[in-house]
Amino acid sequence: MNLHQFRFVQEAARRNLNLTEAAKALHTSQPGVSKAIIELEEELGVDIFARHGKRLKRITEPGQHVLKSIEVIMREVGNLKRIGEQFSAQDNGTLSIATTHTQARYVLPVPVARLREAYPKVNISLHQATPDQVARMIIDEVAEIGMATESLADYPELVTLPCYEWEHVLVLPPGHALAQKERIGLDDIAHEALITYHPSFTGRGKIDHAFAARRLQPRIALEAIDSDVIKTYVRLGLGIGIVAEMAMRDDPVGDLVVRPVGHLFGQSVARVAFKRGAYLRNFVYKFAELLSDRLSRELIARAMSGHVNDYEL
Repeated sequence: MNLHQFRFVQEAARRNLNLTEAAKALHTSQPGVSKAIIELEEELGVDIFARHGKRLKRITEPGQHVLKSIEVIMREVGNLKRIGEQFSAQDNGTLSIATTHTQARYVLPVPVARLREAYPKVNISLHQATPDQVARMIIDEVAEIGMATESLADYPELVTLPCYEWEHVLVLPPGHALAQKERIGLDDIAHEALITYHPSFTGRGKIDHAFAARRLQPRIALEAIDSDVIKTYVRLGLGIGIVAEMAMRDDPVGDLVVRPVGHLFGQSVARVAFKRGAYLRNFVYKFAELLSDRLSRELIARAMSGHVNDYEL
């Protein structure tokens, strides 16, 4: 048995048992993938996949155990590579970060710049995606560290730690009637045309929950994943916006009225995530420490070994 066979089995499972797609992802041929999987099955003496003709139909019970072992083996192979890079290249390499637009645009620029100052030979690869895609990128080792508000804590394959809390704010044109109110209630905005985040982004679930708890039906005029897009449409008069508070820090235009609405929608928590069992290089720890003064190398190392909980932060 060999690593190529392990990769082929793992990729076939990831691609919903589609060997053609697995072959494309691995830049090889479909017959080659099929042959390698059959050879591994023959060597192990079990069927990893149940078949109908030449098509894979499902993962067998022994196949589930084989896949778990392959996952451990491939993770440790990745760790070996990172250990080699750590000690051979020292402070060289690439830090791959998966995150949402809001984090990438408003939270990460300063930590990224400071990391580059500390590790000038380290390149940064920034992947912007939905929270679920961020989680999948970490699990698939496309990224070493992820940051988002939603979803990350829902994946057992990830170690996640709270990074910081934030609240939503209301953004209004200066001439809007609500701009004159210091404390705005849910009833005040329930019948306004609202411009806010797509349901899978930036604490939108808390907004929907708050309205539902009061049995109010909000008028969502526009949904977006980008805070700058939301602000643009508020400026065009399409409605009033609900955005993350960090999106209004140092706003370059400064023409919108901002009102806090944390009392309506509560606090949201941005989380940082790593793949469970992964080996983290020095500059990964450093970047996490730059994200929040709550995160230290010692605490992250303990979390990766399964000995830390949120309440310790």
